[in-house]
Amino acid sequence: MYAIALYVLLGVGLVAWHLDELTDSGILLVTELVANAVKHTNTRSIRVIVSRPSERFVRIGVTDKARVMPELAKPGDDLLTSGRGLLLIDALADRWGTDMYHWGKQVWAELRCEPTA
Repeated sequence: MYAIALYVLLGVGLVAWHLDELTDSGILLVTELVANAVKHTNTRSIRVIVSRPSERFVRIGVTDKARVMPELAKPGDDLLTSGRGLLLIDALADRWGTDMYHWGKQVWAELRCEPTA
């Protein structure tokens, strides 16, 4: 149920910005960001934010109340059953990062888009 609402939120934003071509990558990114927040934090709630920090990028962010920084898998890590989420985010996004706040953090990923005319 929540996943459908999440995909609709993302899709509506991208359609409004005439960036439908980013939908598939955006859905993969938001799915991985949310999955990481759910799996690696003990927070009871998360927030998904879809924004346009500039004409060149769409940012998909997930906030939670944990102050633990996400870590990219290292060579030699066992990736058969888990640990591939940030690797996928790293491969799909043009850039990604974490903003720390006194109450928690936001992990975000950005997709590059063509400026609108």
